[in-house]
Amino acid sequence: MMRTKIAGIGMYVPENVVTNDDLTKVMDTSDAWIQERTGIRERRFATRFEDTTATMGAEAARRAMERAGVTAADIDFIIFATLSPDYYFPGCGVLVQRQLGMGEIGALDIRNQCSGFIYGLSIADQFIKTGMYKNILLIGSETHSYALDFSTRGRNVSVIFGDGAGAVVLQPTDNPNQGILSTHLHSDGNDAESLSMPNPGFHGGKLWDKVKPAQPDQPYGGMFITQDLLDKDDLYPYMDGPAVFKKAVVKFPEVIREALTKNQLTAKDISLLIPHQANLRIAQFVQQELGLSAEQVHNNIQRYGNTTAASVPIALCEAWELGKVKEGDLVCLAAFGSGFTWGSALLRW
Repeated sequence: MMRTKIAGIGMYVPENVVTNDDLTKVMDTSDAWIQERTGIRERRFATRFEDTTATMGAEAARRAMERAGVTAADIDFIIFATLSPDYYFPGCGVLVQRQLGMGEIGALDIRNQCSGFIYGLSIADQFIKTGMYKNILLIGSETHSYALDFSTRGRNVSVIFGDGAGAVVLQPTDNPNQGILSTHLHSDGNDAESLSMPNPGFHGGKLWDKVKPAQPDQPYGGMFITQDLLDKDDLYPYMDGPAVFKKAVVKFPEVIREALTKNQLTAKDISLLIPHQANLRIAQFVQQELGLSAEQVHNNIQRYGNTTAASVPIALCEAWELGKVKEGDLVCLAAFGSGFTWGSALLRW
């Protein structure tokens, strides 16, 4: 059976560097407080009225395609992972298709938040292995800074996230010593609201009492964005940090071990682990739990923050550019996030 290989990889991060000290000017926080809890020193924020999730994704895609030696005409399918699309609908996939001047190919948008790139990789792998597509463009891109609460009230969430995009071109290979070995996807919606952005939404307050809106003064509609939500300024992400951390430190190593066991390998065989850049403390815990050395794990959350669906391809691209990923290396990708959803992918570079 054919395997799926990463033929080209690219990343894009905005020029605007926002340090922890910069954030102290708009909220009650400190560099020490942020670093102690997350490991983050700085992040990139999109340039207003210039950068969008789609435009950043397109730029990362251009770099990936150039490195893969393909043009827009060669791409036969797009998968776009994000939690921050340019529009509520349509999705960013068609916007990238338009920006890059591609033909009338399929464009699939997925909303698996931090796990989006891993989920997209697994989907693309199935299409490649069955022979349906030969050049799939997979993008993870996020613009968090446009919608976060940059006040003391929102600091627990807002200090964590950054903007950016990563992309890969996926192609078939018959080389038995190259390509994706396996992917593993999971979810557990029992605590879905622990990390969520419920408003604006179509839930009408039925699923979670904490976001039950006031009754609208009209016979129809009026439930998506209500005056009550605007008055309360209740349009920001919510995170129960301890609950997310507790779940992540269990599921992260678990899904990595699942991939290794499936392929009759051990943690010692991993050349490089690229974890989703959720929190440096989580990554350090996973490293210790699996008995990995510092050289076996690549973290860049210190400089980019958590870019959710973009974090894995950004970190993988950076590691490759630094020469930390070489032909024949065993690379493990893993992510955990909102949903909860989590997954891993094991591949031979």
